[in-house]
Amino acid sequence: MSTLAHTMMTAARPADSGLAGPGELDRYPYAESPGADRVGPPVWDGSDVELGRVGRRAAGSRGRGLHGQLVQQLGQMIVSGDLGADRPLVPEEIGQRFEVSRTVVRESLRVLEAKGLVSARPNVGTRVRPVSDWNLLDPDIIEWRAFGPQRDDQRRELSELRWTIEPLAARLAAGHGREDVQQRLGDMVEIMGHALAQGDGITLSRADTEFHALLIQLAGNRMLEHLSGIVSSALQVSGSPVTGCDRPNEVSLAHHGRIVDALAAGDSYAAESAMRQLLTVHPDVERSVPAPREH
Repeated sequence: MSTLAHTMMTAARPADSGLAGPGELDRYPYAESPGADRVGPPVWDGSDVELGRVGRRAAGSRGRGLHGQLVQQLGQMIVSGDLGADRPLVPEEIGQRFEVSRTVVRESLRVLEAKGLVSARPNVGTRVRPVSDWNLLDPDIIEWRAFGPQRDDQRRELSELRWTIEPLAARLAAGHGREDVQQRLGDMVEIMGHALAQGDGITLSRADTEFHALLIQLAGNRMLEHLSGIVSSALQVSGSPVTGCDRPNEVSLAHHGRIVDALAAGDSYAAESAMRQLLTVHPDVERSVPAPREH
């Protein structure tokens, strides 16, 4: 086993790691910030019933400070539909309800504006934008959609997009012959095998994500590489047994190994075929998706 493989396998393996099963609600165990940095569940008064629901969905904290937490909470509310299109967002009201400063609110709204979720115009204020304006390739929006009411559509769309990206990447990668990257791909397969045998879901997920990112990098197409974040996001939010990567077992591990062998042999057809087999939908498994996870 290479040094890289051994290091990654032994890096961070918490005692509670394990393969996440259907219906588990703790896929993202975000660490909570100390009390001073926490945006607690707000209590919304009056007619703003939909705004009050954030406390149930965003009770956890990503540990990214007030700014990051407010982005997370408002983003979830917009993507879930609790804050519908053209809904005005009043900074003073947000600051009061979440007990954060104007600066935190202003910076959070700027982030959401960059994602296409809101727009700010003079004499109009800040309003929620329609879905057609969202940056649907943004990793945060991918995650928010994947664990919200649109989860079925989001995961289907991600799976279909991977079918477009990854077989092509595998075919292109076979012609580049970079031994250093191929060695790392082999390391990832080895790590995945050990993690699968030990029931170490965290290490398995990290190695799988690294495998697919490296493969797209090896393709040598910068525009394709720019889309690697989509694949990483798809792997991180996969909660339904749609592809071989979503249901890790010896068969899917073998497909990963076949891809590495095909790349080493410079066989573009075999590499593309192995990737398609890895991404093939299991016909015997219903496309069911667990309930939304709380963040």
